[in-house]
Amino acid sequence: MAKPIVAIVGRPNVGKSTLFNVLANERISIVEDTPGVTRDRLYATTEWLDREFIIIDTGGIEIANTDKIAVSIREQAQIAIREADVILFVCDARTGITDEDAEVAKLLRKSKKPIVLAVNKADSSKHELGVYEFYNLGLGDPIPISAANHIGLGDMLDALTEKVNQTVPVIADDDDEDEIKVALIGRPNVGKSSIFNALVGEERSIVSDVAGTTRDAIDTPVVRDGQRFLFIDTAGMRRKGKIDELIEKYSIIRSLRAVDRSDVVLMVIDAVDGVTEQDKKIVGYAHDAGKGIILVVNKWDLYKKDNSSTLRYTEELRKELVFLQYAPVVYVSALTMQRIHRLPEVIKYVAEQSSMRISTSVLNQIIEDACAINPPPTDKGKQLKIYFATQVKIKPPTFVLFVNNPELMHFSYQRYLENKLRESFGFEGTPIHMIVRARNEEED
Repeated sequence: MAKPIVAIVGRPNVGKSTLFNVLANERISIVEDTPGVTRDRLYATTEWLDREFIIIDTGGIEIANTDKIAVSIREQAQIAIREADVILFVCDARTGITDEDAEVAKLLRKSKKPIVLAVNKADSSKHELGVYEFYNLGLGDPIPISAANHIGLGDMLDALTEKVNQTVPVIADDDDEDEIKVALIGRPNVGKSSIFNALVGEERSIVSDVAGTTRDAIDTPVVRDGQRFLFIDTAGMRRKGKIDELIEKYSIIRSLRAVDRSDVVLMVIDAVDGVTEQDKKIVGYAHDAGKGIILVVNKWDLYKKDNSSTLRYTEELRKELVFLQYAPVVYVSALTMQRIHRLPEVIKYVAEQSSMRISTSVLNQIIEDACAINPPPTDKGKQLKIYFATQVKIKPPTFVLFVNNPELMHFSYQRYLENKLRESFGFEGTPIHMIVRARNEEED
């Protein structure tokens, strides 16, 4: 199920980015840092009251400013507002209501989106009294907060979660285990739509176009060789003329929704342009979300090649996307249809790998053998002991390791164990999640 999206908006210098960083990096956040994933991003996943949602940071809105950069930032924010389910409008208690606040409030009312009004920098009794002034914006109850001092964030998140639940109710997934949901993601102009059309084209056996829950996306069911697929297209956001880089940055929002709904992600990369920072942001989210991932290098017909081109290009991809060593790479051309026919087969294989279950006895034998070859680390005279391991879920394969002290589990050793699992079972195309928990030696 797609996570709801909350856009943080307001005029400049009200503390939006401070609030975003607090929500993203404190313990209320479930965001994890993964080596190789670009972290200079505008989104984060946050959890409150057992509800996950995506928060989107935006630049300060200046309605009257006609400067090119100010206009571009305003357009970015408008895109985020349009794509969001709920708006978090941030104002400044110290300055009170400004004309700019009033203009932004007018813009938000036109959006007809649910709004939570947070009045930041209310870190003294004097400023808290000034919060009442913000009733004049006509956006409901203002909530006093201080992002810098972590004051009032619980009340704000309660209000956000209530709006989110009203707007996007928690509904059990209609999960058809026989159907593989596939999202095509990537930057604009890399050929996603061409690949999508080729996959669901004239050879399809069962197809009907159904408007999906992803805005501006089409869900298209297809049956190939008895396997049912649901392809989710996320058309890149285009503008007349040259695509504005600042605007393009926000096209990622549509991809986030599609990724959440998918089992397998086709990350489409332009062979000529190579991997960009935008690519890392988009596929980094899919990796964090535990989705099966296939790297699809399109326009391979336009790339100047020799006999070792594929090997060299793959090596470069692995360097750029170091966190995706497990993802298969398929070189295609949507124009000439080169290797497009291979994609359904690879998608099915990755989906099977993501759904693989390992028996507890076999799993523990692999862990025991790995520890015998390379003993667990020792820190300050204490050695990590792994007592027991079990698989608790699939999509992605998730394992719980019971140990004497979780703090002794170094990231490098966890990666070593992951590699041993991949050597033994494959898990090609899927992330592996490991949860390390403490267990006393006295427990059975």
